[in-house]
Amino acid sequence: MRVMARMRLEMALAAGLVVMAGGCTTTIKDHRGFLVDETLVDTVAPGVDNKTSVERTLGRPTFVSQFGDPVWYYVAVDTRQPPFRGPHVTKEVVLRVRFDAKGNVAAVDKANVDHVAGIKPDHHATATLGRKRGFFEDLFGNIGTVSAIGGGSGGPGGSGGSAPGPNGS
Repeated sequence: MRVMARMRLEMALAAGLVVMAGGCTTTIKDHRGFLVDETLVDTVAPGVDNKTSVERTLGRPTFVSQFGDPVWYYVAVDTRQPPFRGPHVTKEVVLRVRFDAKGNVAAVDKANVDHVAGIKPDHHATATLGRKRGFFEDLFGNIGTVSAIGGGSGGPGGSGGSAPGPNGS
């Protein structure tokens, strides 16, 4: 009887480990931004379409250029995230629609993740001006340095020689 109970316990533990390990193998796939439909993208033609027809065909752009000639950008990003790691980009498409001064399509072109600049910030420290302060100096550093309200030695109701209050008393 004891052997049977021990065997059941071992089977339950083994099944639990299999279920827990199975949860660690799930990779999350995600898509953000513009859904690229090649048929619709190919219908946008330079010299034929204008801003209104492009918006009707492709929808509103992801973002619009702020300087220079008007350019609309449609951005699509596919990512994968393995367990216990951050997401990484697997596919990125940037559709650029350039317009002339009259609002007609001048050119349509695509780029991918190879044309995107990679920026690696330094996570260790941020350079600041002034002296270096520790955690407790930041937390308790202002105690005693803030002057009393009203500029006098007495607080509310005190006998300090301060100026009259807002109602003249």
